[in-house]
Amino acid sequence: MLPVALPDTVRDALLAPLVDHHCHGVRRDDLTRAQFEPLINAGGAPAPPGTTHFDSPFGMSLRRWCAPLLGLEPHAPPAVYLARRAELGAGEVNRRLLAGAGVVAFLVDTGDEDIDLLSAAEMGRHGGAAADEIVRIEQIEQDVAESAQLAVDYLDGLADELSARAARAVGLKTVIASRCGLDFDPARPSTGSVIAGANRRLADPKRPLTDPVLLRHLLWSAIDVARERGLPVQFQAGFGGRGPDLHRTDPARLSALMDALQPLGVPVILLHCYPYHRTAAYLAGVYPHVYVDVGPALPHAAASARVMDELLELAPFHKQLFSSGCRGVAETGYLGALYHRQALGAALLARLEAGEWSPADAARIAHMIGSGNARRVYRL
Repeated sequence: MLPVALPDTVRDALLAPLVDHHCHGVRRDDLTRAQFEPLINAGGAPAPPGTTHFDSPFGMSLRRWCAPLLGLEPHAPPAVYLARRAELGAGEVNRRLLAGAGVVAFLVDTGDEDIDLLSAAEMGRHGGAAADEIVRIEQIEQDVAESAQLAVDYLDGLADELSARAARAVGLKTVIASRCGLDFDPARPSTGSVIAGANRRLADPKRPLTDPVLLRHLLWSAIDVARERGLPVQFQAGFGGRGPDLHRTDPARLSALMDALQPLGVPVILLHCYPYHRTAAYLAGVYPHVYVDVGPALPHAAASARVMDELLELAPFHKQLFSSGCRGVAETGYLGALYHRQALGAALLARLEAGEWSPADAARIAHMIGSGNARRVYRL
């Protein structure tokens, strides 16, 4: 799994338990092929007729690396793999793959509405790890909007619910990139515009929030809560987002907001970021409160070592974190951890062979990125 030329100290550091600082629950039910395949595709859509999502970098990796954990030979055909998955049952598959990831703590984004997903506590039990919650602020807004009768109820309820949910969480997350892009006005909206937006919102509360004014109000309300409680705020960027054009999810568009947040001391974590990981790495180097990961881009990219290497070019090592971005099926969590270790191992080996780093430095940095930085930022 790791380059054979790595020193033992570096190999041990890479294989040490990870803190998965951003993942989602996985399905608890048995899945048909038609249900399974969209969950191994970044877009979540079925494959075109006559094709399969197994014919992708992720699909090939799944057959190579996940099959042995289910008692199959590497490269088992998709039909054989899925038959074995059904034979074991979802519970056993989830336990084998989540435990096999070698994670000591899952920080679980609970914003998905699928009731068949494992909860944060269940993710921890299946993976033999601790588990905490990352609260998605847009889901809180949705819950409040559907229950409020008046604009004042909506605004008061939003503040109260954000505070209550944050008290039980280790971090907050926003998907504003997929709702209106990251090129929004970074200033706090005026009170009048927020009240007007709230009245519009309550006229159609079941639709996902896309009003830029209310999204900005929600974000700044969350930032206030995060500052009060010492919590980081995660921003989805680049890979994995949906909604506006991809170029509008470039984290470079957050520069003005990062300027405004720096005096507040609220840690900002740029999630996943590919193909803008170099931009995110630059921001992490410039701003003392900004952190970065590449998450699920690694198992989905055919050149994961290059992606990791590019992140290491600019981002300070104490600013990088590991996340699997696990979502839907436990294979995503297992492969996220596997490819993190492989990609980081290859990048470290190149620096060791060039004489740029010592083995002690490489081992220390592997520990920092794999778990130490997350423990510090999330106060675990």
